[in-house]
Amino acid sequence: MDASDLGTATGQSSSKDSEVDLSPPEDDARNHPGSAAAVKKAAPELGDGSVNEFRPWDPHKAAKDVEVGDFYFKQKNYKAAESRYREALYYKDNDAMATYRLAVCLEKMGRGGEALTEYESYLKILPHGPEADDAHKSIDRLQRATASP
Repeated sequence: MDASDLGTATGQSSSKDSEVDLSPPEDDARNHPGSAAAVKKAAPELGDGSVNEFRPWDPHKAAKDVEVGDFYFKQKNYKAAESRYREALYYKDNDAMATYRLAVCLEKMGRGGEALTEYESYLKILPHGPEADDAHKSIDRLQRATASP
Protein backbone atom coordinates (compact mmCIF):
# COMPACT_ATOMS: atom_id res chain seq x y z
CA MET A 1 0.00 0.00 0.00
CA ASP A 2 1.21 3.46 -0.86
CA ALA A 3 0.63 6.40 1.49
CA SER A 4 -0.93 8.37 -1.36
CA ASP A 5 -3.72 5.75 -1.50
CA LEU A 6 -4.97 7.01 1.86
CA GLY A 7 -6.04 10.36 0.47
CA THR A 8 -5.73 13.77 2.06
CA ALA A 9 -8.89 13.82 4.20
CA THR A 10 -8.39 14.17 7.92
CA GLY A 11 -9.26 10.91 9.64
CA GLN A 12 -10.09 9.97 13.18
CA SER A 13 -7.19 9.16 15.43
CA SER A 14 -6.98 6.07 17.59
CA SER A 15 -4.89 7.93 20.12
CA LYS A 16 -5.24 8.20 23.87
CA ASP A 17 -7.95 10.85 23.40
CA SER A 18 -10.41 8.12 22.46
CA GLU A 19 -12.63 7.01 25.33
CA VAL A 20 -12.94 3.34 26.15
CA ASP A 21 -16.33 2.03 27.22
CA LEU A 22 -15.81 -0.42 30.07
CA SER A 23 -19.48 -1.02 30.80
CA PRO A 24 -20.79 -4.55 30.19
CA PRO A 25 -22.94 -5.21 27.12
CA GLU A 26 -26.68 -4.67 27.55
CA ASP A 27 -27.44 -8.37 27.23
CA ASP A 28 -24.60 -9.48 29.53
CA ALA A 29 -26.83 -10.64 32.40
CA ARG A 30 -29.01 -12.67 30.02
CA ASN A 31 -26.12 -14.24 28.10
CA HIS A 32 -24.04 -14.95 31.20
CA PRO A 33 -26.44 -15.64 34.06
CA GLY A 34 -24.80 -15.97 37.42
CA SER A 35 -21.53 -14.47 36.27
CA ALA A 36 -21.69 -11.68 38.85
CA ALA A 37 -22.06 -14.24 41.63
CA ALA A 38 -19.18 -16.29 40.22
CA VAL A 39 -16.92 -13.24 40.07
CA LYS A 40 -17.90 -12.25 43.60
CA LYS A 41 -17.13 -15.76 44.85
CA ALA A 42 -13.80 -15.94 43.02
CA ALA A 43 -12.71 -12.40 43.91
CA PRO A 44 -14.63 -11.08 46.93
CA GLU A 45 -12.27 -8.10 47.11
CA LEU A 46 -14.05 -6.69 44.05
CA GLY A 47 -17.17 -6.17 46.13
CA ASP A 48 -20.09 -5.52 43.83
CA GLY A 49 -18.28 -6.91 40.80
CA SER A 50 -17.15 -3.55 39.47
CA VAL A 51 -13.51 -2.94 38.78
CA ASN A 52 -11.96 -0.90 41.57
CA GLU A 53 -8.35 -0.79 40.48
CA PHE A 54 -6.35 -1.28 37.34
CA ARG A 55 -2.84 -2.52 37.83
CA PRO A 56 -0.13 -2.32 35.22
CA TRP A 57 0.56 -5.62 33.48
CA ASP A 58 4.14 -5.85 32.34
CA PRO A 59 5.50 -9.41 32.37
CA HIS A 60 8.81 -8.26 30.88
CA LYS A 61 9.33 -5.79 33.72
CA ALA A 62 8.35 -8.51 36.20
CA ALA A 63 10.89 -10.93 34.71
CA LYS A 64 13.60 -8.27 34.94
CA ASP A 65 12.65 -7.59 38.57
CA VAL A 66 13.00 -11.30 39.36
CA GLU A 67 16.38 -11.34 37.65
CA VAL A 68 17.58 -8.34 39.66
CA GLY A 69 16.07 -9.84 42.81
CA ASP A 70 18.09 -13.00 42.19
CA PHE A 71 21.24 -10.91 41.89
CA TYR A 72 20.55 -9.25 45.26
CA PHE A 73 19.66 -12.60 46.81
CA LYS A 74 23.00 -14.10 45.74
CA GLN A 75 24.70 -11.07 47.32
CA LYS A 76 22.73 -11.83 50.54
CA ASN A 77 21.01 -8.46 50.27
CA TYR A 78 17.65 -9.95 51.21
CA LYS A 79 15.90 -6.65 51.79
CA ALA A 80 16.65 -5.48 48.24
CA ALA A 81 15.73 -8.90 46.85
CA GLU A 82 12.41 -8.80 48.69
CA SER A 83 11.68 -5.39 47.22
CA ARG A 84 12.36 -6.61 43.67
CA TYR A 85 10.30 -9.77 44.08
CA ARG A 86 7.38 -7.73 45.42
CA GLU A 87 7.72 -5.32 42.51
CA ALA A 88 7.64 -8.27 40.11
CA LEU A 89 4.37 -9.38 41.71
CA TYR A 90 3.01 -5.86 41.26
CA TYR A 91 3.62 -6.02 37.51
CA LYS A 92 2.59 -9.68 37.17
CA ASP A 93 0.46 -10.93 40.03
CA ASN A 94 0.50 -14.68 40.56
CA ASP A 95 3.97 -15.04 39.10
CA ALA A 96 5.04 -18.41 40.45
CA MET A 97 8.81 -17.85 40.50
CA ALA A 98 8.57 -14.40 42.07
CA THR A 99 6.24 -15.81 44.72
CA TYR A 100 8.50 -18.76 45.50
CA ARG A 101 11.66 -16.67 45.62
CA LEU A 102 9.94 -14.09 47.80
CA ALA A 103 9.06 -16.91 50.20
CA VAL A 104 12.67 -18.12 50.33
CA CYS A 105 13.86 -14.56 50.85
CA LEU A 106 11.40 -13.95 53.70
CA GLU A 107 12.46 -17.21 55.34
CA LYS A 108 16.11 -16.14 55.13
CA MET A 109 15.19 -12.89 56.88
CA GLY A 110 13.50 -14.79 59.72
CA ARG A 111 9.95 -13.86 58.75
CA GLY A 112 8.55 -17.38 58.83
CA GLY A 113 4.86 -16.45 58.98
CA GLU A 114 5.07 -14.37 55.83
CA ALA A 115 7.24 -17.00 54.13
CA LEU A 116 4.67 -19.68 54.96
CA THR A 117 1.94 -17.61 53.30
CA GLU A 118 4.05 -17.13 50.17
CA TYR A 119 4.96 -20.83 49.94
CA GLU A 120 1.27 -21.67 50.13
CA SER A 121 0.55 -19.06 47.44
CA TYR A 122 3.17 -20.66 45.20
CA LEU A 123 1.50 -24.05 45.61
CA LYS A 124 -1.86 -22.54 44.67
CA ILE A 125 -0.34 -21.15 41.49
CA LEU A 126 1.71 -24.24 40.54
CA PRO A 127 0.74 -27.21 42.73
CA HIS A 128 3.07 -29.51 40.77
CA GLY A 129 5.61 -26.90 39.72
CA PRO A 130 9.38 -27.27 39.71
CA GLU A 131 9.71 -25.95 43.27
CA ALA A 132 6.62 -27.74 44.69
CA ASP A 133 8.61 -30.36 46.63
CA ASP A 134 10.84 -27.72 48.21
CA ALA A 135 7.80 -25.58 49.02
CA HIS A 136 6.11 -28.51 50.78
CA LYS A 137 9.28 -29.23 52.77
CA SER A 138 9.59 -25.56 53.73
CA ILE A 139 5.94 -25.39 54.80
CA ASP A 140 6.41 -28.49 56.99
CA ARG A 141 9.59 -27.03 58.49
CA LEU A 142 7.97 -23.65 59.21
CA GLN A 143 4.85 -25.24 60.69
CA ARG A 144 6.99 -27.42 63.00
CA ALA A 145 9.00 -24.36 64.03
CA THR A 146 5.88 -22.39 64.97
CA ALA A 147 4.25 -25.39 66.70
CA SER A 148 7.19 -26.08 69.04
CA PRO A 149 8.25 -23.03 71.08
